[in-house]
Amino acid sequence: MPPDDMNLKEVSFLSSTIETIDYAMNDYVDEKFDIYTTSNKGWNKVPIIWVTAERTYQIKNNKDLRDDYEYFIYPLISIQRTGIAKDPSFKGTAWAHLPEMRLYDGDPKGGVIPVARRIVQDKTQNFQNADADRKFNQHTFPKASKKVVVETMYVPLPTYIAVTYKVVLKAEYQQQINDMVQPFITRTGQINSFFIERDGHKYEAFIQQDFSQTFNAPTLSEDERIFETSIDIKVLGYLIGDGENSIKPKIVSRENAVEVKIPREKVIFGDERPWVKYDKKYIKKF
Repeated sequence: MPPDDMNLKEVSFLSSTIETIDYAMNDYVDEKFDIYTTSNKGWNKVPIIWVTAERTYQIKNNKDLRDDYEYFIYPLISIQRTGIAKDPSFKGTAWAHLPEMRLYDGDPKGGVIPVARRIVQDKTQNFQNADADRKFNQHTFPKASKKVVVETMYVPLPTYIAVTYKVVLKAEYQQQINDMVQPFITRTGQINSFFIERDGHKYEAFIQQDFSQTFNAPTLSEDERIFETSIDIKVLGYLIGDGENSIKPKIVSRENAVEVKIPREKVIFGDERPWVKYDKKYIKKF
């Protein structure tokens, strides 16, 4: 089969980390929900900020989000990761505990789940040519062989976690908060779940059913009027590897053994059994 007709493609693999899930959550709210509302500048996209960023960093890099007195300009959406839970009852596709070193004793590279396989053509050809040359004195003799070298790619066992986020919508007017909240209710239809993606990894997210709303006008305080709605989202994700602290490779490559040879034991002097005078199975000691 010509190479052009082979259904092969190269896929880059990046580990799934906590930061990967954070980026996936931020990208989905920013790109998929894509919230717009009316302000004094017209119909514009509502900006999104990540709450955990340092104040000085936000002031320096997001100058358009603050006024001259360094107060936020509303409307605004903020996202904050509120917790991480490792629940043993949450089982994904590969949920069994597989100690890496027990599967491959003496191999410090780790990796337990096979994700891809391919035939190593040059090594397989060398074995087949050697067999044909030994049996038919012609290394190109056409003969089927079971000695096929296969390279298998392994990745570490995923660790499943539940990550919770709080998405806070803030606006100065009721109509603005209505425009911002409604997509979170209607975009998922009659269910409260959706999928977020990042770096080839996919995670399932669930919007919690209660949307808490606050409004500071009834307090008659001197603070600026703010409408606020909080939306809690739970993401069922997984982690692969130890992140930046990992001492093992992200992907491990191993090749199978196609031939096992046990050397023949030879002795100069035969074994002697005192209870038998002579046994043809043993070489007589001279």
